[in-house]
Amino acid sequence: MNKEYSNIRIIDIAKMAGVSVGTVDRVIHNRGRVSEENRKKVQAILEVVNYQPNLMARSLASKKQYHFVAITPSFARGEYWEAISMGIDQAASEMESYNITLTKLFFDQYNNKTFDDITRNILDEKVDGVLIATLFTDSVIRLSQELDRHEIPYVYVDSNIKDQRQLAYFGTDSYDAGLIAARLLTDRLATDADILMARFIHSGKNDSNQGTNRREGFRHYLNENGFTGNLYEVELKINDSVYNFAKLDELFKAHASIKGAIIFNSTCYILGDYLKAREIKSVRLVGYDLIEKNTRLLSENVITALIAQRPEQQGYDAIKSLCNHWLFKQTLDKVNLMPIDILLKENLKYYLNNKL
Repeated sequence: MNKEYSNIRIIDIAKMAGVSVGTVDRVIHNRGRVSEENRKKVQAILEVVNYQPNLMARSLASKKQYHFVAITPSFARGEYWEAISMGIDQAASEMESYNITLTKLFFDQYNNKTFDDITRNILDEKVDGVLIATLFTDSVIRLSQELDRHEIPYVYVDSNIKDQRQLAYFGTDSYDAGLIAARLLTDRLATDADILMARFIHSGKNDSNQGTNRREGFRHYLNENGFTGNLYEVELKINDSVYNFAKLDELFKAHASIKGAIIFNSTCYILGDYLKAREIKSVRLVGYDLIEKNTRLLSENVITALIAQRPEQQGYDAIKSLCNHWLFKQTLDKVNLMPIDILLKENLKYYLNNKL
């Protein structure tokens, strides 16, 4: 509801529409007989004030309990998925008084089998809605189809999967985020400069849905803008610095022509820590996400730019959308894109405390 009309009452709407309170009540609850002329008058005012029936009153009066499940990767403190989890928690806390309960399930983002394991028996208990982090496309589609069969609404976060029946998606356009990364990285590079693309070894799947889409956008930009250099790919291991340093030492020794580097998830700091330790200052590094390990290196000029996607807002909006679907019977936009924020050292301070 617009702030200007946040305390508006049905009696106020009736006065504004020039009809009786009873008429407004019948229009809002779609019951009883109302002339088409009066219905249009009331609906026009409802649109102006963005009126919604009292959520708590409706929920408590029905005494219906709603159970939502959020399926996201596990995380350590300060990591990207913690931010999405915080947004989920905030929305769940606000909805707790409205007979909403939430169960959170976690999987390993580098092992799609763990996703399958935790979702295999998800419907053993009553479930009214599901939030799904869409890292593993095939596994997510299988789960989505199972939810479809039971007519259980679900929402996607982080990256979208087309041609599914999700209630809504909240996140950025991953492909466009890849295009933007390519432009930021090549802005001051010669067209024949070589670029390093790093990825992490996954168990059972080569990359996440998000990473795949970003990589496609990145390559498309290079192809469309005259890039003639070489792309060198390296596979790294999460939480294995010894292995990673050895692989990167080998690569940079063999290809001293590398002048740009990119990694398509939130672990840009792994490349940044390597460049800093080896005192390599001639490589432009671009990455994703506003986490402390990345912002520290951005402030030190090790990372050139970061691309952020407002993860707290994704988690918050996704849970609220499930609530609004059940309690307000709202029809939601299927795709709800977050802004793609570009962070530089010069504007970093304006984002550090910009939370929900």
